[in-house]
Amino acid sequence: MSKQEKAQKIRELDQKLSTLREQRDKLNTEVKEWADKRDKLNQQTKNLRAEILELKDKRNELNEKVNELKQLREQARSEIRKNIEEIKEIDQEITALYKKKPSRSHQVLKREFEGLEWKIQTTSLSLQEEKELVERVERLEVQLNVHRKIEQLDDKMLELKTEIKALETRRKLCHEKLKEPAQKSQEIHEKMLGRIEKAKGLKMEADDLHKNFLDARERARLAQTKFREILNQINLLRDEVQKEEKKKKKKSEKALRKELEKRAREKVKRGEKLTWEEFQILAEKGMAAQD
Repeated sequence: MSKQEKAQKIRELDQKLSTLREQRDKLNTEVKEWADKRDKLNQQTKNLRAEILELKDKRNELNEKVNELKQLREQARSEIRKNIEEIKEIDQEITALYKKKPSRSHQVLKREFEGLEWKIQTTSLSLQEEKELVERVERLEVQLNVHRKIEQLDDKMLELKTEIKALETRRKLCHEKLKEPAQKSQEIHEKMLGRIEKAKGLKMEADDLHKNFLDARERARLAQTKFREILNQINLLRDEVQKEEKKKKKKSEKALRKELEKRAREKVKRGEKLTWEEFQILAEKGMAAQD
């Protein structure tokens, strides 16, 4: 390949190199843009995840409060059911006792009982009279016990019913108290689900951007590789041209020195004065120069 052909080839490669440089720089800019967009979405996703964790903590805290209130409400319900069962049992006992209940009232029986006891204690009685009175007292005692048992059961039933009312009030209060945190928990949960869906969407979008980033980076790498190849070709061609020019210059200089040497020798023969350059050339050859 001649010098002109190599020079033409270098110009063509320079044009390709300029085009490739422009493509490479454009691709590098594209790579940066894709990376910036991807990183921006990844940061948004990261922020959403932090918000999701915060919402989850708030929701769990509210759920814990709701569960505590539900447990208290269920405990009240359980105690109410237990008291109702006990009331039913007492009611059965009272029903059974009413069948044995004396026709006379508790007050009447008590007055009679106390009167007989007083009489036994203060009156001189025969054995038979005392025996009859004691038997009457014992019968009254049995009848009074029925009245006392019914009264005790009535008191117990009233106590249980009062307790049921208090438990029902507590149950309703717990139910009312848990409504607000339960509603807030649900709202936060729905908000959290919305953030999760948004984070998933951003993650998918960021993944697509990352694929575009990798594709652009690969194209930029290939362009850079091609750029280096062409640059190497240009450098090689330029080195060849420089070597050829040096070789040509050296050949020209050699021919010129040879011509100067010839001219100097002829001057010496003619006895003419030499120039300093002619003198140096002949001196290098080991010839005696004449003035």
